[in-house]
Amino acid sequence: MTDTQAPKKPATPRTDIAPSDGETGRVLQVERRDFTQLVPEGRKRVQSMRGFDGCYTDIVDYIIRCTHRIWDERDVGLIYSHYTHNCVAYTTMGTMYDRETHIRDTIQRLVEFPDRRGMAQQVIWNGDDVNGFYTSHMTHGLGRHTEPGSWGKPTGRTYCTRTVADCMILENKIYKEWIVRDNMGPLIQVGLDPHVFVQGIAQKKFDLGETVLDLTENRRLLGQYPPESEADLSIAHNAGEEQLLEWLHHIYNKRMFGKIHEIYAPNCQWHGPLMRELYGVASVLHQTMRLVALLPDCSFVPQHIASVDSEEGGTKYAVRWVMDGHHLGYGSLGAPTGHHLFVMGVTHFHVKDGKIVDEWVVYDELSMLVQLKLAAIQAAA
Repeated sequence: MTDTQAPKKPATPRTDIAPSDGETGRVLQVERRDFTQLVPEGRKRVQSMRGFDGCYTDIVDYIIRCTHRIWDERDVGLIYSHYTHNCVAYTTMGTMYDRETHIRDTIQRLVEFPDRRGMAQQVIWNGDDVNGFYTSHMTHGLGRHTEPGSWGKPTGRTYCTRTVADCMILENKIYKEWIVRDNMGPLIQVGLDPHVFVQGIAQKKFDLGETVLDLTENRRLLGQYPPESEADLSIAHNAGEEQLLEWLHHIYNKRMFGKIHEIYAPNCQWHGPLMRELYGVASVLHQTMRLVALLPDCSFVPQHIASVDSEEGGTKYAVRWVMDGHHLGYGSLGAPTGHHLFVMGVTHFHVKDGKIVDEWVVYDELSMLVQLKLAAIQAAA
């Protein structure tokens, strides 16, 4: 399995799956269940899980249960049996290249935010135990800033943020991960000034030799040609995923924002950065254009897509994507600077009766601000 594409066809079904019946015979879904139902005791294995610890009954149980054991039960050492030694984790604020860095980072966050709880909202997945699983795990993180650390003197204030972790997993071990956390939201909620906070991060990155590469050509337009008329569907696994990729291409790369009125239900909900909760097509249209307006020369490139039939009806999709462009527009980051901007994000969609009824989008405005501050320091040096 490549970094961006799960197998088109599942491997030959295994015959050693434990027998099951009724509700316990299906891979778990998160949305309508209490936590005790997501990590059940005595549940039979309902999915072939070659090489996985015996306590895991399916891939959703695995990602929910091991996350809880590591973060909430504080068994940080389980990272040794659940991550490869050379696991690479791509985050909005930087990249981790080994298991020990994962462990150090986890301990630091648990100490700085000791009452933090990460509550699973949904898991969208694909793959199998032969070629590897891919999971897109969305959580709401709630906590209080009570200890000194990277955020400075504790404020005692509470926060809530949304995170998506996309993992590639084989035989009980995560070997590649993408973590997209809305860092700007909680920083504002606890009362810190993002510009002051980010200046320190950018200066430290500069002192360590990090630079911002100004890649002027993102290949959205080939020379003087218009954008590609059709989307690249090579990462899709079924017709529904192809349809969604086509919609996103029309909106983000062809700038046909009117498409939103065609594909979103009139009563749709939009759940975005800074924990914004908005309703209706007009809100989706405005928030979509708001992001593109920050870097109006951007390209939008989906890197992975997965989908599951939803017990709530319809289908749920997870799309991991990147945007690449320049800060040429006004918006939440201030006046245009012209500096290069790279955005990594994940969006979960719920599609029913051919319309998007829910969209959860996560990207990090704080990481974007760090890039701009770093570029400014670099230019002044």
